[in-house]
Amino acid sequence: MTVISSASLRAQQHPMVCQMANLIEAVWQRDLALAPYHLPADLGYIEGRLEGERLLIENACYQTPQFRKLHLELARVGPTLDILHCVMFPDPDYGLPIFGCDLVCGRGQVNAAIVDLSPISGDRSLPMAYQTGLMALPAAEFSQYREIPPWGYIFSEACLFVRLTSAAEEQAFVQRVADYLTLHCQQAIALAPTPERRAEILLGQGHYCTQQQQNDKTRRVLEKAFGDAWADRYMTTVLFDQAPA
Repeated sequence: MTVISSASLRAQQHPMVCQMANLIEAVWQRDLALAPYHLPADLGYIEGRLEGERLLIENACYQTPQFRKLHLELARVGPTLDILHCVMFPDPDYGLPIFGCDLVCGRGQVNAAIVDLSPISGDRSLPMAYQTGLMALPAAEFSQYREIPPWGYIFSEACLFVRLTSAAEEQAFVQRVADYLTLHCQQAIALAPTPERRAEILLGQGHYCTQQQQNDKTRRVLEKAFGDAWADRYMTTVLFDQAPA
């Protein structure tokens, strides 16, 4: 078992970022057999400048028999902008959807919070076990829903994308992430590998990564801070790398 150590950056960040990072790692530790996943040496901890503000990025990555990479990224720009980004990339022998979660907190408020279990099948549908599990969850209501960007058609009908306006909504979102993540880990453990579907699964995962790389907001921030070539390397090596065939 790999023991997850507490990261230093999260202690300085918005409380919800710290809470969410701790939750994600706790579920991983509880449900999955974690092993280290080694990023390039220069991409684990990164410092830069963005429009005069200090930019910090911390990456933690793990792997399991069911997942080729579990990625948790924390970032801070200056004293007021905090970001959490998490993606679980399934091993190509497992026909699992892709869990993703992002938080963007500015000046003490959670301006963007998104969580999804994104299907990789050609018909864009989640496996029936996921549909059943999601339907059994209690209803959660939020006051400000956000619009999915055009490239986000890769997300499922269960995608939740909101601006959080109160402490109650923050905790409701944390609970929804816990529900999605627990369901995902349980399904992953129960699922038998299907190597005969490897080509199909690789195609679906590749499409997901290609679409995520169209996120101009993320790319522009990285380009401003580190330059075009570095941003492209980070987008395709750390954030949304594709599994080798």
